[in-house]
Amino acid sequence: MAFTLSTTLPFDHIKDPGQFLSLPALHEIARAVEDAGFTAGTVTDHPVPSARWLDSGGHYAQDPFVMLSMVGAVTTTLKLQTNIIVLPYRNPFVTARAVASLDCFTGGRVILGMGAGYLKAEYKALGVDFDSRNDLMDEYMKAMKLAWSGEDFEFEGTGYKALGNRMLPTPAQRPHPPLLVGGNSKRALRRTVELGDAWHPFIVPKMVTDTARTANISGNEDIVASIEYMKAHCEKVGREVAPKVICSSTFSLTGEWSAQEAIDHFAELKAIGVDGAGASAFTDDRGEYLDHIRRFGEEVIPKIDF
Repeated sequence: MAFTLSTTLPFDHIKDPGQFLSLPALHEIARAVEDAGFTAGTVTDHPVPSARWLDSGGHYAQDPFVMLSMVGAVTTTLKLQTNIIVLPYRNPFVTARAVASLDCFTGGRVILGMGAGYLKAEYKALGVDFDSRNDLMDEYMKAMKLAWSGEDFEFEGTGYKALGNRMLPTPAQRPHPPLLVGGNSKRALRRTVELGDAWHPFIVPKMVTDTARTANISGNEDIVASIEYMKAHCEKVGREVAPKVICSSTFSLTGEWSAQEAIDHFAELKAIGVDGAGASAFTDDRGEYLDHIRRFGEEVIPKIDF
């Protein structure tokens, strides 16, 4: 399988609106990312983060389906990925409808990265019980799969009930777009095996995972251990093919970054069983962002032949 490469789209950078917060900027960036050869462009999900989190280093986020719809309208091959959508924030059928519409109209280009999230204040603002988030994740994934079948379905969930409902058109990808399950906990790994197509780990230093209330995945040893755990759970539940491992951004395009270091980095991930990862440019200047993206497309992507 070819190694896939995603990149974080910069539309959450609001410091200087003229740089990234306009339709012409979105068009230019989306086309540059596609022309560079990236597999997917990704957006994240924070409808209403707390001021305290934002002021301590958090970030804003645009509506993921609005942004990906606009990106999809000016590209033809670029995959449209949520990285991640916090699944328990929304009724699962509302999410299923948005995914199906986007996938249908873009010819099957959606990759649905999802997770349980970690911001208690955001959960409270949205009226969703924070402590139930893991149970809701499992429930919502099952509900969405039924909705995507295109058949009449019944489902009783937490505070909602489908008594014979139907959703058409279905996603272009059958039975549904790839489901990338985020999270580093053992429960997230079991969820990946039981309900997902790929594990989407949150690879950051331990000090960050402590703050984010999530299990630590900070290096290759942690990834390998998690892969082995998933393989063991596959045997336990009777899954024949283990989930893929698709990381998010693991390489930063900042300053005078090295193309060879990037190539070696992704080769190392591939060697331990990772099927895809990401490289993202972090800058508040659109011109600099585009320079990084184009250089990566010229010096790195053509050499990722594993």
